[in-house]
Amino acid sequence: MTAQNSASAVPPSSADPDPWRLRRAGLDPARARRDETLFALANGSLGVRGGLEEADGGSDGSFLAAVYEQHPIHYHERFTGFPRHTDTRLPVADGQRIAVFAGDERLLPAPGDAFERELDLRRGRLARRSVLRTAAGARIEVHAERVVPFDSGVTGVDLLAIRYRVASLDYRGELTLASAIECGHEAAEQGDDPRIGVASAEGLQLLARQADERGAHVVQATRRSGVRAVCEQAHRSDGLAFAGAELGEERVAQRYCVQLQPGQSATLEKFVAYVTDRNPHATDLPASAALALQQAQADGFDAIAARQAQALARFWDGADLSIEGDAGSEQALRFNLFHLLQSAGRNGIDGTAAKGLTGEGYEGHYFWDTEAFMLPVMAYTAPEVARAMLHARFLALDPARKHAREMNHPRGALFPWRTITGGECSAHYPSGSAAYHINAAVAYGIGLYLDASGDLDFLADFGAEMLFETARIWPQVGHFNPRRGGAFCIHDVTGPDEYTALVDNNFYTNRMAQRHLLRAAAAWEQLERERPQRLRELAQRLQLDPHEVGLWRRAAESMFLRYDEALGIYAQDDTFLDKPRWPFPARAGEHRPLLLDYHPLTLYRYQVCKQADVVMGLVLAGDGIPVEIKRRSYDYYAAVTTHDSTLSASVFGILASEVGHAPQAEAFFHDNLRVDLDDLHGNTDHGVHMAALAGTWLGLASGFAGLRAVDGALHFAPTLPQRWDGYAFGLRWQGRRLRVQVRRDGVEYALLDGAPLAIVHAGQRLELGADAPQRRPLAAAEVDARERFPRPARALIFDLDGVLTDTAQTHYRAWKRMADEEGLPFDEHVNEQLKGVDRMSSLEIILRHAGRALDAEQRQALAERKNGYYVEAIAEVTPQDLFPGVARVLERARARGLKLGLASASRNAAALLDRLGIADRFDYIADAARIARAKPAPDIFLDVAAALGVAPAQCIGIEDAAAGVAAIKSAGMAAVGIGDARALAQADVCLADIAAFDVDAFVSP
Repeated sequence: MTAQNSASAVPPSSADPDPWRLRRAGLDPARARRDETLFALANGSLGVRGGLEEADGGSDGSFLAAVYEQHPIHYHERFTGFPRHTDTRLPVADGQRIAVFAGDERLLPAPGDAFERELDLRRGRLARRSVLRTAAGARIEVHAERVVPFDSGVTGVDLLAIRYRVASLDYRGELTLASAIECGHEAAEQGDDPRIGVASAEGLQLLARQADERGAHVVQATRRSGVRAVCEQAHRSDGLAFAGAELGEERVAQRYCVQLQPGQSATLEKFVAYVTDRNPHATDLPASAALALQQAQADGFDAIAARQAQALARFWDGADLSIEGDAGSEQALRFNLFHLLQSAGRNGIDGTAAKGLTGEGYEGHYFWDTEAFMLPVMAYTAPEVARAMLHARFLALDPARKHAREMNHPRGALFPWRTITGGECSAHYPSGSAAYHINAAVAYGIGLYLDASGDLDFLADFGAEMLFETARIWPQVGHFNPRRGGAFCIHDVTGPDEYTALVDNNFYTNRMAQRHLLRAAAAWEQLERERPQRLRELAQRLQLDPHEVGLWRRAAESMFLRYDEALGIYAQDDTFLDKPRWPFPARAGEHRPLLLDYHPLTLYRYQVCKQADVVMGLVLAGDGIPVEIKRRSYDYYAAVTTHDSTLSASVFGILASEVGHAPQAEAFFHDNLRVDLDDLHGNTDHGVHMAALAGTWLGLASGFAGLRAVDGALHFAPTLPQRWDGYAFGLRWQGRRLRVQVRRDGVEYALLDGAPLAIVHAGQRLELGADAPQRRPLAAAEVDARERFPRPARALIFDLDGVLTDTAQTHYRAWKRMADEEGLPFDEHVNEQLKGVDRMSSLEIILRHAGRALDAEQRQALAERKNGYYVEAIAEVTPQDLFPGVARVLERARARGLKLGLASASRNAAALLDRLGIADRFDYIADAARIARAKPAPDIFLDVAAALGVAPAQCIGIEDAAAGVAAIKSAGMAAVGIGDARALAQADVCLADIAAFDVDAFVSP
């Protein structure tokens, strides 16, 4: 027992975020589960959610990457090759529990009491200061700290270390700490959301339990998968006396007591060791755990925490980042990178799951995003972790071979869509097993790691075998198609977009397969030069010969990548561009993925993407593709993508940076930056989104800084977001540390150590040497993706207001009259936001600006009132109100045989054209009331094109509003802007007014 120390483990919080610390003040039960995720600690094989030691477990808990159960998948109709069981990660014994008793009264945290905690990202330590209150009002202050060290000191053992100090503020009497290991947790129930977990799962069996003065432990086992786990605890105490042990049905505990007076405190250091074995008969597990605990007791909490801080210091020394002028973004980036690092598999055995080790989402499975998103970040910042992640994939190579046989491939290996142990766990093959691109993602990860590390031993011992065996699958799912001039075509696969399935020639799959085959052939050639004996051994074992390797290269060189000449973009697959656009209106309220409301077949029938697909291919394998094609492809697919996956925003943001869409790049980056911190997808409770976290680092480095690895060399093209004053990040490359610092006046590349390094800045080769930084101006995205005129066209589609006549002031006066009557603030500035926007959307903008919420009936009444005022006003319109030149343009278009359409958001468009005397000139006038989505969605322009019977690529749209121009481009049409060229930058050409539009100059004969 000691006198109370006034120093706190948690410094007082401030209004400005600390870039190195995530803090929470106040206990909010409504966000308890989310905070358990955010404040979780892990080491790649053990994860401990960030609950409160003295609280009941509930949704809190601990996970071991190696502990899973297998459950049968039940089908009413089962076909050959369908997976028969799924792996499910189960919560293991929870060793973080320390119940607090004042006499016989248990003290629990209460929302009204003082509470503050912080996650120290620099040191990997979770600390908390809170107050517990007795029924009589006496107060006990708790200071709790914990770490989950990357290295426990004993191979194969994971450790949780807790320091728990209780201090009396005004309490007198006996205080008891019951340090427990609690079992009985079951896997989370899925309900109707397929993203969360398994429908139901039994927990681990408790085989043995023991508790006495020396320690306590439990032995658990799965019921079917043959995994055994031991959890054992031991303590060091200051001022506490052992008061007994407890053996409960699902828990063991050791009790420690102290008599406290105000100003006095006592400390318990708790060490919890976990050890597992997939041999259910293993007998040496308790001994390994005991050895780790003996060492932990000898070292104490401070020494263990110091070692973890040192491990993180080594990481941050090469990977630290900073954002000048935005401490919140800097904190979020560090938080994301910290969580990625601590949950990444680092033992070379366990995979890296989509939710890391912070929760039960996706049943603990890992997917293709492990290699496509997470591993690249580790390759650049912690290559030893990337190597371990790939070695874990190598250990799953035999199950991948087995899966290939299940899919009727006599040779090679096919990695599964989702798994823990290496077997396919997806029961929905159209968006699961059909995603053959998983093989290419693994090959991409191997290639990037090899480029980043130069690790020839890894290639010889593990990487080449994975590359060869997975490459063998592509000739079995594709062929040299004589109908396409002998091009190599891949059939009936699903790309990253899970809303489009079982297609031929998915662009992402074909492009990544092409890179995979070339990488495999290059690996063969490299081993032939540098490790010929190893290659002979491997080739003999795999029965692989140069002829087969030659086939890979020929398939890669002949790979079919469907390019649409009319749109100037890569088609997502052979039929995607032939489908209609998504016709259903957006759902009101919070974002909700379409997959929760629509049958898969409904999704498959339309041009609607869950996430980046073509865009993903252009990011991961875009070198050699003209940037103009990338921009047009970006513009097109941005309009049909819902971003229902957290994988999507970062990829779109990266390509937006490359093609010069700086505002969109920033918007996507910030949409993704706080996906877990702010629970933007509503499921952070179930664990962090590991790939999304990785995507934010990629958004910084590959997006804003333009980082690419091309032919083994680093390429950069740095830009600076408008809201930042500068940014910097570090990376490791081929045994060197490199620092990139970007500011308004340019970029500085500094080689911190190692041999000289050649990099490429904005296409220019630079030689970097230690202590000799190189400075260069920022890169400028020089992209001209505009359509060229004159061009073939069969139809002109006009907006009305601002193009043919000026009704803007008429609309403004009608809105102003209604707004004044309702006491809603409305002026010309707000009115500018209404340009090109339909009536109800305009009203939403006005109400949002006013901070007014109305129900649907009230909104409809206001919109109808405004419309009544507008109809009164247009009764005075005459043909004299046409803009100069309109009659000439329409007459010449008719003479050229062009079809004419009107795509106005106004529901009074037909009446207004009649008043202007030009209604008979138009072949079709869109009914705005029938259009599900307003501009900038392309729906109204597509509706007009369809009614005219003209393909969108053969239409020219003419608009005066940015939203309208965006809609035209999203529809795949050429866009002519009328008005301010700066505001209409997305248009292919901009004219001062319609009188400047010469039909013959824009439409080729």
